[in-house]
Amino acid sequence: MRFALPPKKRKYPKLLVLLALAGIAVGGFVSFGPPGLYAKSGTPEFCASCHVMEAQYENWFHNGGHRRQKCIDCHLPNDNKIRHLTWKGYEGMWDAYVFYSGKVPETIRITGKGAAIVKENCLRCHEQTVMNINTDRDCWQCHRRLSHRLTGSL
Repeated sequence: MRFALPPKKRKYPKLLVLLALAGIAVGGFVSFGPPGLYAKSGTPEFCASCHVMEAQYENWFHNGGHRRQKCIDCHLPNDNKIRHLTWKGYEGMWDAYVFYSGKVPETIRITGKGAAIVKENCLRCHEQTVMNINTDRDCWQCHRRLSHRLTGSL
């Protein structure tokens, strides 16, 4: 007599769900668990705590036309909370990877996606001012003093 073996169950979907849940739990804890960590990670001092960003911080602190703004006000999407948190997590993990892997470029340049977000924030904050002008160019092409690199301190 021959017995039929039960069909093999795939373990991959369960594993993926468990990994996703673990990622969400860790992300939630890091973001909202330790008191003040989420708020602290949005400060310019937190950004400057990585020594490769010290020059950009000093530039913003001494020459910044937007000294009252935080780094995340310009460099992260601020149109909705979910997009903001997603981008903050992605950028934070990418920055950590680049820093700890030793792959930090000698000259830090903003990515195309990052530049699009900065421009989006410029247009959002200065909506009344830019209503009657052509917004095809990047804001920092004319407003060179706003760019970390072009102010002369880097």
